[in-house]
Amino acid sequence: MPTNSSPLQIGVFGVGAIGQMVARHLDHGALNAVLAGVTDQDASRASSFAAQLRSAPPVLDRTELITRSDWIVEAASQAALPALIPEVIAHHKNVLVMSVGGLLGHDDWFHVAARRGSRILFPSGAIAALDGLRSACVGRMDGVTLTSRKPVRALEGASYVLERGIQLRALREDTVIFDGPAVEAARAFPATSNVAAALALTVGDRCEVRVRIVASPAGTRNIHEIEAAGEFGRFRIVIENVPSEANPKTSKLAALSALAALASLADSPLAPDSDQHRRPSPATASR
Repeated sequence: MPTNSSPLQIGVFGVGAIGQMVARHLDHGALNAVLAGVTDQDASRASSFAAQLRSAPPVLDRTELITRSDWIVEAASQAALPALIPEVIAHHKNVLVMSVGGLLGHDDWFHVAARRGSRILFPSGAIAALDGLRSACVGRMDGVTLTSRKPVRALEGASYVLERGIQLRALREDTVIFDGPAVEAARAFPATSNVAAALALTVGDRCEVRVRIVASPAGTRNIHEIEAAGEFGRFRIVIENVPSEANPKTSKLAALSALAALASLADSPLAPDSDQHRRPSPATASR
């Protein structure tokens, strides 16, 4: 790991809403880190975006990005992880995963990474309470439930919705459209299930994480209600997230959590850049 005098080399894999926010922050010099390059499945989009940045980072293929970086910030999709994660590990590099649902069912990645000296981390994303939940899991856990209430536009286009012919625009009141285990929620809603996945990864096999997804016709925010019970007692936390301006399927807090995680890794506070006057959390979530 580079020291404070040697900035982290950060590669951004995917230049959608979260990837662009991370890249711009690095480009502004807000952290003791350098934007080593960017990669996207749409090379023209990546080139157009890179040209807007002061540092003019190179547009690289996946292998080049990995070899030039200390850390990869994955901000592409769950589908990208099966190719990305093993290659990151093979090069003894590290990855901060934003598409957390893609980590479910891949305990082997964590085991191999530990043997090879690589790290796979995921930030707190669009929720709070992971530190408290991790502490609670030291004792007996009885259950964890997540109720995610989402605006209709955040759910449009999901394969689960299309396959079942759910007419979201016809809904007139809040309606439960999914009720099941977190693993199934992550598969059904790969673009909007990172909260469920983060909870499931934190809890592990200690208990089941039950997920209810509610479509809210009048909703304007992504609202997550987390309840946990066990030997420690019980807690209930509600988070009302403002959707990202660039992508309503993700919360702005998810992108901010990536910045906070990078600040912690780079051992540098977040600079008061534009509207991001926030300090990092003490540690990122990992497994």
